[in-house]
Amino acid sequence: MYRAALSGSQFRIGKFWQTLPFALLICVTFMQPGLAQEKEKLWRTLTVSGRGMESIPTTLSLVNLGVEIQGKTAQEVQEEAARRSAAVVALLKSRNVEKLQTTGIRLNPVYSYTNNVQRITGYAASNTVSFRIATDKAGTLLDDAVKAGATQINGISFVATDEAIATAQKQALKEATQDAQAQAEAVFSSLGLKSKEVVSIQVNGASAPPPSPVLMRTEALKVSNADVSTPVIGGEQQVEASVTLQISY
Repeated sequence: MYRAALSGSQFRIGKFWQTLPFALLICVTFMQPGLAQEKEKLWRTLTVSGRGMESIPTTLSLVNLGVEIQGKTAQEVQEEAARRSAAVVALLKSRNVEKLQTTGIRLNPVYSYTNNVQRITGYAASNTVSFRIATDKAGTLLDDAVKAGATQINGISFVATDEAIATAQKQALKEATQDAQAQAEAVFSSLGLKSKEVVSIQVNGASAPPPSPVLMRTEALKVSNADVSTPVIGGEQQVEASVTLQISY
């Protein structure tokens, strides 16, 4: 009985090893076409990058201005700078400017040199703020800020509204995608090939470059005596996008 059972087991094991190569062959046969298709999809692809650009008007001004005071004592100049800065900030708040924030507070000694000897002759204090306002209102506000106590207009830059930038970004992406598709069609057409499907999509960017500052520096006396408001004229802002497509053929 034992020998018979053993013989039966050996027979089944022997049959298993005989049929195993055949089963592996069937498995490999079924798997190979799928792998080949995937490899072909990766090998036979065209990669193209398209660009889109939109120009939009800059209707907002980013302004940086402040107060600078010089005097004999640190307490004197700091108190005067604080008083004038408070008046300027109150004016800005009353005009409902956007993104108002302090950008600098400084108190430094002023030195003089006589016979290579350094000595303190006084102190200088400055408080600066930045804010955003509609460009068509910027000139009048700058003049009023100087009248309220501002002694520096350090710079101004121009930017479009957030809503306009968002809309322009979508349009630039659309143009970039169409540009990439047009390039691919031109290549396929010249080679007598036909595109099949988009294998991958990569959005490389859809951004508006930061606004370039326009440096300005003016004195309170000149602006306060002006007969007309300071002219402030914005320009245009470029919004760019880039899209890369990988297309099989």
